[in-house]
Amino acid sequence: MKVLVTGGAGFIGSHTCVELLNNNYDIVVVDNYSNSKPEVIDKIKKITGKDFKNYEIDICDKEKLDKIFAENKIDAVIHFAGYKAVGESVKKPLMYYRNNIDSTLTLLEVMNKYNCKNLVFSSSATVYGSPNSLPIKEDFPLSTTNPYGTTKLMIEGILKDLYISDKDFNITLLRYFNPIGAHESGLIGENPNDIPNNLMPYIVKVATGEYDHLNIFGNDYDTIDGTGVRDYIHVVDLAIGHIKALEHLNGLRIYNLGTGKGTSVLELVNTFSKVNNVPVKYEITDRRAGDIAACYADVKKAFNEIGFKATKTIEDMCRDAYNFVIQNKKY
Repeated sequence: MKVLVTGGAGFIGSHTCVELLNNNYDIVVVDNYSNSKPEVIDKIKKITGKDFKNYEIDICDKEKLDKIFAENKIDAVIHFAGYKAVGESVKKPLMYYRNNIDSTLTLLEVMNKYNCKNLVFSSSATVYGSPNSLPIKEDFPLSTTNPYGTTKLMIEGILKDLYISDKDFNITLLRYFNPIGAHESGLIGENPNDIPNNLMPYIVKVATGEYDHLNIFGNDYDTIDGTGVRDYIHVVDLAIGHIKALEHLNGLRIYNLGTGKGTSVLELVNTFSKVNNVPVKYEITDRRAGDIAACYADVKKAFNEIGFKATKTIEDMCRDAYNFVIQNKKY
């Protein structure tokens, strides 16, 4: 099977490319490097010892995307490409709606033209909004608290409508919780081009002295220690979840990908310090727009239907994330 991976040089995309290659899939990668780096492609090849085609394009460019489908017999697509920062989406909603939705519509039109009807979509737990109860199940009511989440929910709606119109499509929506960690080789990991939008890159930048301190957004939530609680999943576990989804493509399916366990921001910071024996200075600031108190997954459906279960611990995530930064830090 030949799989097109959009956003394949990004954090989750690159790790999924590694797992695809390790499982003997042929891959074609497209990325515009807006929030990733071209050298990641070479690192994927180094980790796996395998070669593959890659293209530098923006998938909003229909003509260039069409050319890729014309040149390659694509059997399935894993769609990662899209802007992903909650805070930025609140400040720049139009940019998020234009990019995330346009790119997906363009991709789907080209897939349809070439009769490529197998898709795994990178969705998000943000589509659950502020849940009334925990853990979060796939059949919970859907709503959003920020434009990033709204683009994911709108795309889910587009994909559901597409499936209703054409049952030849096989579409799996994967609702990620909070991916952190890095490949154990230290070659690939989370390395945003600009100011980090996610927690773990901030923690490691404080640990390495690049930033003075970590801002923790709020300590007055109704949680174990007042800080936000999230379901952190190792990015390699998450990548393996995509392999499971590809193996079980059949109609329209929806799965949470998480560990089923909530960890607070302070618990994560303290675990990172302990595992890596490095201090992480932090300050409590105001809550961040669009954030919710707690969010963790019910993971039974993914286990029962596609055999997916996360195996790596919070300690693994903290160790691997720091190892990646230390190995790639330019002194």
